[in-house]
Amino acid sequence: VQGEGMRYDRLVLFDIDGTLMNTDGAGNNAFVKALKRVFARPFSIKGYSASGKTDTQIALEVAEMFGVERAVTEKHLETIREIYLKGLETELAGTEPTVLPGARALVAAVAGESACVTGLLTGNFERAAWMKLQRIDLDDPFTMGAFGEAAPSRDLLPQRAVDRALELTGQTFSGKEIVILGDTPNDVACGRHLNVKSIAVATGRYDVAQLSAANPDHLFEDFRDTGKVLQAILD
Repeated sequence: VQGEGMRYDRLVLFDIDGTLMNTDGAGNNAFVKALKRVFARPFSIKGYSASGKTDTQIALEVAEMFGVERAVTEKHLETIREIYLKGLETELAGTEPTVLPGARALVAAVAGESACVTGLLTGNFERAAWMKLQRIDLDDPFTMGAFGEAAPSRDLLPQRAVDRALELTGQTFSGKEIVILGDTPNDVACGRHLNVKSIAVATGRYDVAQLSAANPDHLFEDFRDTGKVLQAILD
C-alpha cells in the first residue's frame, strides 16, 4: 500500500473459490475429515452447497446436518480449524487447482492501478485463503482481506474489509468505492447494506441467469476481457 497522502479511489475485494480458482474439492474433503476426527462419527458433504458461505458457517451447518448441535460445534471450532488447515495443506499438495479464465490478468491489472487497494473477501479461514493462492502463485498482489474466521455469515465480511482498509490506508471507503467480485448470489448480496458495487462472474456453480436474478451491478461470463472488467471496477 502506497505512502502517506495517497488517496485511493477503490477498495477492490476478490472472492477466491469459483472466482479466481477451483481447488477440485480439496476444501470439502479436508472439512469432512476434520469433522470426522473431532466428533468420531461419519460426515459427508454430499448434497450440501458450500458456495458463498464462510468456513465457520460450513463447519456449523455440516455438523448440524449430522446431528451435532451448533453450541457443541462452536466449542470445538478452533480444533476443527487447526485439523482442517493441516488437512487442506495435504489435499492441495495432491491436486492441480484450476486458475479460472482471465483471473490472473485481472488481478494483475487491478494491482497495477495505483488508486486501487487490492484485497480479498472470502469465506475461507485466513490461512486457507493464503494457502490456496500460494498454490497457484497468486498471493502476491493482495495487500489485505476479510476472512471467514469468526464470521458465521458472509454479510459480516464487507465491514471487516472496510475496517482493515482503514487501518492500512487511513481512509474509510464507502458505497461504490467498495467493489466486491464473486461467483455466487451471496457475493452479490453480502455488501448490499453498505451499497457497494457488486461484480458477478459465472465461473462457479451459478450460471448467468441465476446470478442475474441476484441483481449485481455488473455480470460477466468470465474475466477474459480484462479491459471491460477493469472498466466496470473503475467506473
